[in-house]
Amino acid sequence: MTTTITNATLTVTITEAVTLNGYDQGSSNVLSLPNVDEVAKRIVTISTTETGLLGFAAASTTDLAKSYLAGQFDEDDVRYIRITNLDDTNFVVLTFRCAGNHEFAIKVAKGNSFIYCCDTATGAGTAATMDASASALSLSLANLIDITADADTASVDLEVFVAAV
Repeated sequence: MTTTITNATLTVTITEAVTLNGYDQGSSNVLSLPNVDEVAKRIVTISTTETGLLGFAAASTTDLAKSYLAGQFDEDDVRYIRITNLDDTNFVVLTFRCAGNHEFAIKVAKGNSFIYCCDTATGAGTAATMDASASALSLSLANLIDITADADTASVDLEVFVAAV
């Protein structure tokens, strides 16, 4: 089957708008990611039990059979990940695990977003993009394997946006 999808450029614009004492103190930055031909946008409900949110593996591995609420993706293709907490009360904790089985966690407060910085040339998995340690890092970046989520005191809805080539 020949595809009818034409690759496109994803444009991500981050803008802060604030005026203090009559002076614009805001900023705007733009990132363009070419050749995007896959987009996944989902809203999922996360409970107060740690739950698989996103998974990443090589397309040829059986790891792609695992179950994740927002999907499983070919690690070579993912270029952009945004996770937004749509709740108006509760936070969520996102845990990122790398191939070295190291993890880091981050709290995403109500209404806030977290953007994961994938390697824009080779994806989330083939280019080592994260490391974590209980002590000072002796930096050794590894491939992102998965992201889990755990809501604070009640379930929250997360909007997940993933762009891939």
